[in-house]
Amino acid sequence: MAPLTRSRAGEEGIPTALMAEYYGQRASAGLIISEATNISEVARGYGDTPGLFNEAQVAGWQRVTDAVHGHGGRIFAQLWHTGRVSHEALHPGRPCVSASAVGSDACMAFVVTDGVGRRVPATPPVALNHDGIVQTVADYRDAAVRAMDAGFDGVEIHAANGYLLHQFLASNVNQRTDEYGGSAENRARLLLQVTDAVAGNIGSGRVAVRLSPIFRGNGIADDDPDETFTTVGGLLDDRGLAFLHLADTAVMAKGVGSNMPGVLAAVGGSFRGRIVLNGAYDAERARLDVSSGRADAIAFGRAFLANPDLPARLFADAPLNPPDPATYYGGDAHGYTDYPELDAS
Repeated sequence: MAPLTRSRAGEEGIPTALMAEYYGQRASAGLIISEATNISEVARGYGDTPGLFNEAQVAGWQRVTDAVHGHGGRIFAQLWHTGRVSHEALHPGRPCVSASAVGSDACMAFVVTDGVGRRVPATPPVALNHDGIVQTVADYRDAAVRAMDAGFDGVEIHAANGYLLHQFLASNVNQRTDEYGGSAENRARLLLQVTDAVAGNIGSGRVAVRLSPIFRGNGIADDDPDETFTTVGGLLDDRGLAFLHLADTAVMAKGVGSNMPGVLAAVGGSFRGRIVLNGAYDAERARLDVSSGRADAIAFGRAFLANPDLPARLFADAPLNPPDPATYYGGDAHGYTDYPELDAS
């Protein structure tokens, strides 16, 4: 199950009993990647999203992991820093940060006030200084340790979709002239430092990385994504990761078809470990890409929203419940835990 933001954690970012029910319902996925989870207060770009930066959040996540394990599943926490895709109202007194002080009209944050959420233009960021980079690496490390304390089976580092680590990778956002800017190797430095810090504390076999090589949202327009992501794949290759998660997230836009060949071409075979692919898959495409060796596993996203028993439905070639987009973000059990499963009779 791919990571799916659902915005039901409340402003304190503490996972709820309803979230535990939701994840427990979907434990037959085998492996769930949790919704994107903030590593710190300043990492937040969207209200009502969960965190892993205090003990109350750890306790909330423990209910979730217990529910998943109780139904025979496994779950990784996706670690998230939104970078410039944020608003200062989400972390008062602390500016939004990015690789460079480069904003974009394409970046929108989600702020919740008095229980009402609204999308607002992101606050222009400041460039992370060296002390800020050191703190950010520590925040990722500490969030990973808290994830293990909360009972997660591993973590996935979110370096996709135009968020902080992707902002460092993207040549149009990263305009630094220090050791974190310029060449593709330098732009990948922060991701590698984060990966090594996390792996050094919880073990590399419990760490995955998610990339979206051809993503063009949130103001991302890399000059040469093939060079960038072939470089990144090669640098991650010898680190013993659990898997590399490659996402064709362009399919999130209405009317946009899948371009998984483009995603794979951008990485160019540079990563030789386990590959998980994600991007508007149906059962037929999934079976083809696994049987052909293009992927070791397929992650399903939106199909899991409305089908808690999705594996059983795919196995039986049964029809799928259609999801209700109006209930994707925020709200209560409606459109979250009340989708029907197949009739067991």
